[in-house]
Amino acid sequence: MYGRIRTKSGGQVGEKETIMKYFIVFLACFIVVSANDAKKSSDKKTKKIKREPETLSRGWGDALQWEQSYDEGLVQAWRTNKPLLVIHHRNDCPHSQALKKAFAQDDEIQKMADEHFVMLNVMNELSDKNMQPDEMAYVPRILFVDPSMAVRADIVGRYGHRLYAYDPADMELLRDNMKKALKFLKSEL
Repeated sequence: MYGRIRTKSGGQVGEKETIMKYFIVFLACFIVVSANDAKKSSDKKTKKIKREPETLSRGWGDALQWEQSYDEGLVQAWRTNKPLLVIHHRNDCPHSQALKKAFAQDDEIQKMADEHFVMLNVMNELSDKNMQPDEMAYVPRILFVDPSMAVRADIVGRYGHRLYAYDPADMELLRDNMKKALKFLKSEL
């Protein structure tokens, strides 16, 4: 089928040897192509996986000091005699994302949060049912807890059916409520 091939020295190469040489060349080409495809695939996987590590701020204000857990936030509020501001949110909620952007861009809120509050944002419901004073688990919602560990159910947003909800347009109300949490703190102690 392939016949005999003559070598430079004039000798003849057998049919099996010819097939073997073609097979080796084919195998070498296959290995080179596979290696290139594997490298491209590896590069794509690496690009997808490479992300900035998420900080405790989760985008709500990278310059702020954020507590890692509700319990740590309560202890820090008691220790510093500052109110705890708790933000309940979800990454897959467009309302949470819009509120996060407005919150992070509001310089006065960021300054008050930095100077006068212990900050915590959570993406999962807390086991403390006091964190649902209106008995609903919606997001986003913001609650205040004073240093005595009492949830300030009396500091509400503008909605009657979601008392602790805020929208991006509510930043002035949120600033006022932050001031109210500080005013209550001073008048009660």
